[in-house]
Amino acid sequence: MRILLCLFVLLLLSACSEMEFLGSFTKDAPPDSSAGNFKVGKPYSIDGTTYYPRETYSYEETGIASWYGPGFHGKSTASGERFNTRELTAAHRTLQMPSLVRVTNLDNGKSVIVRVNDRGPFSKGRIIDVSQKAAELLGMIGTGTAKVKVQLLADESFRLASAAKRGGALPQVPGHVSETGVFYPDPVVKQMPVVPSNIYVQLGAFRSMENAQALAARMSSIRAARVYEAAVNGQTIYRVRIGPIARVDEADKILWEVTSKGHRDALITVH
Repeated sequence: MRILLCLFVLLLLSACSEMEFLGSFTKDAPPDSSAGNFKVGKPYSIDGTTYYPRETYSYEETGIASWYGPGFHGKSTASGERFNTRELTAAHRTLQMPSLVRVTNLDNGKSVIVRVNDRGPFSKGRIIDVSQKAAELLGMIGTGTAKVKVQLLADESFRLASAAKRGGALPQVPGHVSETGVFYPDPVVKQMPVVPSNIYVQLGAFRSMENAQALAARMSSIRAARVYEAAVNGQTIYRVRIGPIARVDEADKILWEVTSKGHRDALITVH
């Protein structure tokens, strides 16, 4: 019986999946500000653009990530937690809090899972703000930004939300407790294949080719734009984009230029 028990424990320890990141509900970890608190929030506006937070378990987006750290350490997040630069967390404009997303740096393939517990980014050309620790693991500290893919982990996020709605302690990633009593995660970094990608400023997406071409024509006095055809959920979509663009700062400049001309729905995307 003792041998069977040992074998069972070894099998549990060797299991490897995204669910490992949730672990078990941490009972031995020191008390912190990560007590369950589920929040979606009301619509809000930043620089004339309105965002509509909602609870969803289907989300994937590519774009530009940035990171935030020392100036916010210890301050309250939108979820009510205290921000810790050394934890694997992130700010997102619309996803429910908490939720888990996988962030992959498209330039180097480094990929980590972070917990969304804050609102942001406040810069229009960004899709997610990650903590300083996450930025270090993603290899984007020096550059400040990175081309990324953000994928919501549906099953894990549902479990996380359920725990928060009950007011229970939030699951923690495997980690250790420092001498000062702070819980730090032992991050799991995956190496994903590196696929070439380009930066674009997208002005709009249409079901009608004529409408897309009309917008591209109107843009000709500002910047050259092209229409790109794509299949989305069985439908043909026509996207109007400027690019490819070599650098993030150049994309920021173009985005500011087109939004100042009235194209407030424009965004930076990566493909």
